[in-house]
Amino acid sequence: SPLQAEQLGTKRLEPSSAKSLLDIGTRKIFSSDHDIFRASARRFFQEEVLPFHAEWEKDGQVSRELWEKAGQQGLLGVAIAEKHGGIGADILSSAVVWEEQMYVNCTGPGFSLHSDIVMPYIANYGSEEQIKHFIPKMVAGKCIGAIAMTEPGAGSDLQGIRTYAKKDGNDWILNGSKVFITNGWMSDVVIVVAVTNREARSPAHGISLFLVENGTKGFIKGRKLNKIGLKAQDTAELFFEDVRLPASALLGKENKGFYYLMAELPQERLLIADMALASCEFMFEETRNYVKQRKAFGKTVAHLQ
Repeated sequence: SPLQAEQLGTKRLEPSSAKSLLDIGTRKIFSSDHDIFRASARRFFQEEVLPFHAEWEKDGQVSRELWEKAGQQGLLGVAIAEKHGGIGADILSSAVVWEEQMYVNCTGPGFSLHSDIVMPYIANYGSEEQIKHFIPKMVAGKCIGAIAMTEPGAGSDLQGIRTYAKKDGNDWILNGSKVFITNGWMSDVVIVVAVTNREARSPAHGISLFLVENGTKGFIKGRKLNKIGLKAQDTAELFFEDVRLPASALLGKENKGFYYLMAELPQERLLIADMALASCEFMFEETRNYVKQRKAFGKTVAHLQ
């Protein structure tokens, strides 16, 4: 509980008082349980990710085996409720995973997007059948998730998307394209944001979400994109050409997709900010260690500043 966390946190150091910003046991928002989980996550990233990351950067993707190992380690779906098949921990436990990945400077695994962006949509808005079908497999790392919002002509402005799903009896026919989709190449299921009512009084009132599984006829994965960074992260173009989807592929209610996106985006932005901060902490410590060891003109660089 928050009270227990506060009580446990009274004896904890703030990072500014610790030997290193990466020390386990700092920050009063975390508890001893978080510390135990952090130690486990840190060991996983140091042993299962760091030694192989350079090779994955050449491949443009991580291995599927890594995803299943992460599932076995309990690092996926951490904050998803147990009743849905998740781990049932809190958002701070999810933050531990985000941060520890950044502390090894390995950006390839798309665990955070999979666990804390894609899965909450299914857990919060999905039907019982959708939850049972996807969540346990996603927690196990056997089903990789992605979300397809960005298009060549629409990114931050979600009301400008052109991908369109038209009703055909009880089915939907999906057409359009998406770009810069994280986990796109390896994805087994993609949440696709599409217009479903072109006559809506505003674009926000005519957007829906669909679950599109890999292998669905007309769902085409384009090339993995070459990027200046995040090279081991499989970022892809996705194309939808007359993709026929059953009514059961609709995630949540028809034309409510924009509201679901607005409800979930704040946590997604928090995730990105925390990962960016953790990455900065890692680079700060790398720099500090370097200037303490590197010698020039008979002194360490730190003594010349």
